[in-house]
Amino acid sequence: MTPFTERVIRIIQSIPEGAVMTYGGIARAAGSPRAARQVVRILHSMSRKYKLPWHRVINAQGRISLTEDESASLQRLYLEGEGIVFGERGTVDLERYQYVPGPELEEVFAAGPEDEDYLPPE
Repeated sequence: MTPFTERVIRIIQSIPEGAVMTYGGIARAAGSPRAARQVVRILHSMSRKYKLPWHRVINAQGRISLTEDESASLQRLYLEGEGIVFGERGTVDLERYQYVPGPELEEVFAAGPEDEDYLPPE
């Protein structure tokens, strides 16, 4: 697993209930601002394995990006269940709900194999 992938997983795991992050915001926080599509791939391929709160990740317009009606409805239901309110146009107010990771993640990123929370290479 690449260091970028590890950082993305940790960032997604850190999104608290009732908050969201954008794909681009996760990429920036992980150190690669232009890697939003890579975040999509990681989220899609590793959500189940790492029990990621996939529903807390939306696009930069504050919208759910999933195109499948059932999945998009499920994501909206999960977010509303956490107290997130959607506007009339189906958007989330990013100024209100967007999570910005703080310096506490730096300690996690510095974790090594001897640390309990370290993600082992695949």
